[in-house]
Amino acid sequence: MGDRGIQNPQCQGRISGVTRAWGEEHRAQLVALLKRDALRLGTFTLASGRSSHYYIDGRRVTLLAEGSQLIAVGMLDLLADYPEVTAVGGLTLGADPIVGATLALAATHGRPGLRGFLVRKQAKTHGTLNLVEGPLEPGSVVAIVDDVATTGGSSAQAIEAVEALGCKVALVAVVLDRLEGAAQAFESRGLVFRPLLTIRDLGVEPLRVV
Repeated sequence: MGDRGIQNPQCQGRISGVTRAWGEEHRAQLVALLKRDALRLGTFTLASGRSSHYYIDGRRVTLLAEGSQLIAVGMLDLLADYPEVTAVGGLTLGADPIVGATLALAATHGRPGLRGFLVRKQAKTHGTLNLVEGPLEPGSVVAIVDDVATTGGSSAQAIEAVEALGCKVALVAVVLDRLEGAAQAFESRGLVFRPLLTIRDLGVEPLRVV
């Protein structure tokens, strides 16, 4: 792929005052990283209990310097359509590196006031007893992020946690959609669902066509 570093976003076009650097080159680079480092073929048992002919270990890419920056560029591109969003976050652990990378890039790319938050799988049993960590203000408009979406269960858990704080979810954004029902689940709740990629972009067919 030649020079795999991300080009200077300032050389790209600007829409709605926010730099948009996400393009076909970045998309191709992310596909290549996921195929090389995250995609595993074989027989796997998913969190849902179903068996799958492949597995995506998203953190093998979200925790790479190059991967995290590519994903952050993509996430900021999606967020450019939602200027009302003031915070991004999701369920630990899948969301953690995505949130950090997106905030780091946002500081110098049109969203310096963007905040982050992380949702625990269970509330703390000591100290603050928090379920949601970070400077999230009640009533905020937020974006929920995750690395991989299957049925959408992880993001749904995060949504419930922030809605309990009075926050409004503007969209759910994921790195990869496995095409196994997440989009339909969020649509049924009236939520926007935006993946950067789908499993078909990696040359793999989903478990069931949706």
